[in-house]
Amino acid sequence: MVRNLRARGLGGEMAAEFVGTMILILFGCGVVAQVVAAGIGDHDSIAWAWGLGVTLGVYVAAKISGAHLNPAVTVALAVFKGFSWRKVAPYALAQTAGAFLAAMLVRWNYTEVLNAKDPGLTIKTQGVFSTLPGNGTLPVGDWGAFRDQIIGTAILVLVIFAITDLRNSSPLANMTPLLVGLSVVAIGMAWGTNAGYAINPARDFGPRLASWLTGYETAFTDQYGFPYWWIPVVAPVIGGLIGAAIYKYFIEKFLPAEDEIQAAPAPAKDLQPSA
Repeated sequence: MVRNLRARGLGGEMAAEFVGTMILILFGCGVVAQVVAAGIGDHDSIAWAWGLGVTLGVYVAAKISGAHLNPAVTVALAVFKGFSWRKVAPYALAQTAGAFLAAMLVRWNYTEVLNAKDPGLTIKTQGVFSTLPGNGTLPVGDWGAFRDQIIGTAILVLVIFAITDLRNSSPLANMTPLLVGLSVVAIGMAWGTNAGYAINPARDFGPRLASWLTGYETAFTDQYGFPYWWIPVVAPVIGGLIGAAIYKYFIEKFLPAEDEIQAAPAPAKDLQPSA
């Protein structure tokens, strides 16, 4: 199956990004629906399920597409790591489509409890699908959320670049998805207040569109009535570029060259990172 998809080039990569992002959102939006609509679980279960969703999505897609699962990551890789610009838009489209379909499945599966909790399908349960400033209740404005999304995504991309850099202290390849997922758990626990840590344009826009199409009339605005949808789309891209730049100019430039790493003797029991 993997060989067949890889043989199809960009189409296979888009399929992997689509399915990987779908897995991410099935766990992410699913857990929020369970907590918000059914009262089962809490903030920590949300953070852990989002992180595990990232981990599992990366395991699904990594061998075929690299498992970006996030347009902010894709753009940062194009700017700083030589990822093909012709693939950026197709990757982002596939990621958003995967997020959209997953959110539609969550919306369908949780129809009864969502309608019981919030018959009018209002902002009360909109957070199941997309983010809001201050999670819809705290005194945070749109620009505060914009700032927050830049910072959160910068952290995410900086850490991803470090984890996946073979010149750095990178983990074994089969551990990389777990550590990327744990970074999302940590961001959720430390940076989830001001804007719900979307840190991913596809993660927010795809489910937002799904909720709007299924009855959430105010899906594209915030609790103040202002258009909000663009903030978790634009701010993460800016943050991703900042995080990548920090890694490139403050860490990567000081790492040993690849030939120096290959020439250095290693203890017999050392675990060497694999590609």
